Amino acid sequence: MMGQEIGTTLTAQIVAFKVGDLCFLFIAAGFVLVEFGREDRWRKYGEVILGAGLLFLGMKLMPGAFAVLAAAPQVSGWLAVMGRNRFAGILAGTVATAVVQSSSAITGLLVAMGISDAITLPGAVSILLGANIGTCVTGFIASSRLSRAARRASVAQILINVLGVLLLLPILSPFTALVDRTSNILPRQIANAHTIFNVTVSVVLFPFVRQITKVAQWLVPESASAEEPALTAYIDERLFGIPQVALQEAYREFERLGDATVEMVERSCHALLELDMEAAQWVLDHEEAFVDPVCEVLDKYVNGLLQNNLSAKEQRRCFQIKNMIIDVERVGGLAENIAQNAQERVEHSITFTQAAMDDLSRLCQHAQHTYRCSLDALNTRDRSLAEQACLLESEFDRLYLDARETHINRMEQGLCAPETDVIYMETLRNLERICDHADNIGASVSET
Repeated sequence: MMGQEIGTTLTAQIVAFKVGDLCFLFIAAGFVLVEFGREDRWRKYGEVILGAGLLFLGMKLMPGAFAVLAAAPQVSGWLAVMGRNRFAGILAGTVATAVVQSSSAITGLLVAMGISDAITLPGAVSILLGANIGTCVTGFIASSRLSRAARRASVAQILINVLGVLLLLPILSPFTALVDRTSNILPRQIANAHTIFNVTVSVVLFPFVRQITKVAQWLVPESASAEEPALTAYIDERLFGIPQVALQEAYREFERLGDATVEMVERSCHALLELDMEAAQWVLDHEEAFVDPVCEVLDKYVNGLLQNNLSAKEQRRCFQIKNMIIDVERVGGLAENIAQNAQERVEHSITFTQAAMDDLSRLCQHAQHTYRCSLDALNTRDRSLAEQACLLESEFDRLYLDARETHINRMEQGLCAPETDVIYMETLRNLERICDHADNIGASVSET
């Protein structure tokens, strides 16, 4: 937060340096890239440059608009009052920033007013102090619906900004005199005041970060009853306004889902081979309480994201996630099947021959490795790893056919009891289908 307070001062410096004179160059360059760029990447760069050009154009037009506004007697009288009364200026800055929801915008306006001689330096400094308090309002309102950590972060921001203003109030006149010496041009003085104030406050309060954190924790205490853990960890529909971020968070949620199903496959195989009923029950519970509901929420989230203005590449990635959700959900169901086979094996006291156990153990390990490899390839965007997952799936098909043929021979020779046939063959088929879904995920990585 201290860093972003310093970062907001760049807006005022940009306006004070009159970068608006370059606006048409930026607009022209951005337009060319947007309209004639052959790749999405260059069109995105064009949008950024075009947006910056329009922003600079607005900054260039603001001083002229405020010159007309400042000529009105009511406005000039109000500004004069603010110049004499620091508390009126602080209140005006707080209210204006809370309404506009951007301290950078208010600071930019102040610099523009300075260019038009529509405000004095003392009045501008007072409004700047209020703007630092007003910028907390947006975060505080937004955090009221979020987690306790978000509310604490908002309270910490309020503490930092209010403390900064209180520290400067007793020395406001010397501070203004110091800023006055930094330049002979009022807009530069206003920009410098904003920068000096935020840098100074951050430097002074930085050694007390731990204390500020403790106060925020005290003001927003732990609830009497523990909060219910959120079903999802990353996705938030409020991110739809920034599709690139929303898409990245959807991938992070999918990665979390993939990790859960990897553990389900491992535990279900362990339950079948070692007759571990706790592991089998964990798989069944996890499928019902986590995998199915998260898949449903994530699919709904991606559908909502597709309703926004996405590039062709972003749309392809959304459909990729939707397809992979199906794969992962089915892997969870297959792990559930294996866990149920483990329970049935214990319930009916079904035993396998040592040769059957060896084949089954080898296939379980191979399936786990194949599925984990495909998810690692997706998480790292590693095409060579994705190709390896596909090769592992092909290798599993060969091992699957060998194990099935060997099992049939054992059954014909009477080495295996008839009741083992259903569980053994179903488990082989479940493992084979897990590898098929791993192959789907690996292929999707290779295609992107």
